[in-house]
Amino acid sequence: MKAWQILLAAAVLSSLCALTGCTNFLSSSSVSRTLFYVDDGVEEPDDFPILRASGYAVISLQKGPSATQKNLQAMRASKLDAYRELTEQVYGVYIKGSSSQSRSIESRDQVSAEVDGIIHGARVVRQYPLGDSYITELELDTKVLYDLYQMRGAL
Repeated sequence: MKAWQILLAAAVLSSLCALTGCTNFLSSSSVSRTLFYVDDGVEEPDDFPILRASGYAVISLQKGPSATQKNLQAMRASKLDAYRELTEQVYGVYIKGSSSQSRSIESRDQVSAEVDGIIHGARVVRQYPLGDSYITELELDTKVLYDLYQMRGAL
């Protein structure tokens, strides 16, 4: 039973009590517990997929005074790129496009993409250099994510 149906039933019962003059009608514990029940519609899924994402960064393009510093910067950049990729999988990508015309000739065309979200429970599977690039592989077990939200009471 949906929350609005429960609230409607409670309103009808209280109106009925007011009209008939009964004072004891809503004192039943089962009715008062039901009044505060809210169905959030979230049920435990049958299966929990594991999401995977990879991030890349070019080592030679990183800023830093030494090769070691450039390696560390590339490690971090590839990890952030992997998190961005994972966020795209979880939340999607917001795409905004615009174009302008002057005398039926397209003079400007612009497309931008934006990703926004919070990732909980992801873990680094591998981080390794490959040629002049650094690669980070992440995975997110959605069962772990579901359990985290359950513990926080967010579901």
